[in-house]
Amino acid sequence: MTQMVSWHSRAGEECSARLLTSAFSARVPARIEAVDDTLSADTAFRKASEGTALVWEGDFQNARQLLSALARRLDVRKQDRAAKAGKANKSRAGQVATQPPGAIQDASVFHAYRMAQSNRARILGMVWVVLDRDYQIELNRAPDVALACEQAFGQATGRQVIALRELLGVVGAAQWREKGVAIAELGAKASIFPYYGVFSPVRGEYLDMVNTAPLQKVSTAWDVGTGTGVLAAILARRGVARVIATDNNDQALACARENIDRLGLQRQVEVVQADMFPEGKADLIVCNPPWLPAKPTSTIELAIYDADSKMLTAFVQGLRERLNPGGEGWLILSDLAVRLGLRRDTFFTELIEQAGLQVLQRMDRKPVHAKALDADDPLARARAAEVTSLWRLAVKPT
Repeated sequence: MTQMVSWHSRAGEECSARLLTSAFSARVPARIEAVDDTLSADTAFRKASEGTALVWEGDFQNARQLLSALARRLDVRKQDRAAKAGKANKSRAGQVATQPPGAIQDASVFHAYRMAQSNRARILGMVWVVLDRDYQIELNRAPDVALACEQAFGQATGRQVIALRELLGVVGAAQWREKGVAIAELGAKASIFPYYGVFSPVRGEYLDMVNTAPLQKVSTAWDVGTGTGVLAAILARRGVARVIATDNNDQALACARENIDRLGLQRQVEVVQADMFPEGKADLIVCNPPWLPAKPTSTIELAIYDADSKMLTAFVQGLRERLNPGGEGWLILSDLAVRLGLRRDTFFTELIEQAGLQVLQRMDRKPVHAKALDADDPLARARAAEVTSLWRLAVKPT
């Protein structure tokens, strides 16, 4: 998403460029100010907190150091808030809990967490750098980020400004795209190469379940919302003759096609653009939808947040009409939303019943990703109890 912004350089020259961002509704700051190495971290923090965008004209490495200094100040604030919250929790001890059945933490904790993350992203996103029409950073000691930006955003469309924090994320994603993520379920030395904005398959528990779930005689399978294409590839490796992988995101489609080609599975797997399901019916339909019912604010969050559980609901409600006789739907879903008080614990079972489906089997795994083990995470209690499940669903006999 891009929009024009204007400011004056420190030399007084009038400047303009497109603001490059992955946010869905980026707000142009009311104040945009050119700054350089003479700006102190304390002043920068105050200005960024007040909503002033800082267009950096100094040394690139100093800009990175400034960003780190702002992050440290935010971390100090976070620790202070955590200490206050701990005292507040002690004072509320013995009060009646208000969270819904099954919840480990009240939903207000999650909403406060998201608000804090949003505020952190807003402040750190106020340090900007300018890219020329070839995606080169207009600063001393700046790295070459042209390829990384082209991979993330496509061809350059003239002079642009981008938050340094997002630019570093783009560069990091390009490194993952080059290095790849090793996937044991695809065989020795097999990797998936994620694109910027496409969810990286780093949570191994759901890959293992798709790889080990009982697989009846299946000639056609669909992977709905394929992302990197990793689940489609696992199904093909397990011997499914024809797999159709769908997505409605251009980056995901390109990413999945490249991964399928790299793995030599293009004869078995077809990647197609679709909102949800392709045409026809299948013996097996697999989906790993976003797990938390909240509104995403950027393309990067699309794999995490599913506003009003729309994708989850559409998948379950659409299975009955799209499964061949005797077919199965495999849904991978974490119960984190329930444990955070964001979703009723009966929501999913009621959805299955309303869709005319039955549960053949439920496979459970405890996640082992870093956040699940981080005791300092505000959502630690819910994450520690989280369970990821693969639900094998079938049409209920009439």
